[in-house]
Amino acid sequence: MFQNRDDAAVQLAQQLSSYQKSNPLILAIPRGGVPIAKIIAEALQGDLDVILVRKLSAPGNPELAIGAIDETGWVYLLPEAGRVIDDSQYVETEKRKQLEILQSRREQYTPDRPSLSPDGRTVIVVDDGLATGSTMIAALHALRVHNPALLISAIPVAPPGTLSKVSAYADRVVCLQSPHYFYAVGQFYVEFHQMSDADVVALLNK
Repeated sequence: MFQNRDDAAVQLAQQLSSYQKSNPLILAIPRGGVPIAKIIAEALQGDLDVILVRKLSAPGNPELAIGAIDETGWVYLLPEAGRVIDDSQYVETEKRKQLEILQSRREQYTPDRPSLSPDGRTVIVVDDGLATGSTMIAALHALRVHNPALLISAIPVAPPGTLSKVSAYADRVVCLQSPHYFYAVGQFYVEFHQMSDADVVALLNK
């Protein structure tokens, strides 16, 4: 069990310490990845920014991911998505909805500056844990086209099957725990409060 996100971040930073002198770019998947990425960026003396992706939710079950979408509109669908979608227009409707949220968050999170470029840099993509891995895959795909020198996925916890899928999109995956019994990311934290947009903005502005 991690005590909280700060505890997980300190442990991840230790595993990533070899990148301290490479001027890494630490990219958080909001919202839960932001406090972890901030601590890692400080420990590695790197730059902090966000990579915006959104989960695509299953019909009638907003907590169940069927895939994810990045800011360009590229979609990753889980192989099992077809079993829960019986409406051919559902994915297109869900895509439009999530793209609008992504645009709103970009305007809210980084209104006065462009995103930091990953071109030629060591890029570490951080979240507070993975379930299906769809948002991490979408983030890694979005970054790969910008030619990072090294693309790393760093998470405190994820199930083995998810790590296997994510590893196809990253040059390296760093994960502290990979339990076979996995229900939700929050079960591996003693304290796991929900982050707000205001929390994210405050962390990015520090």
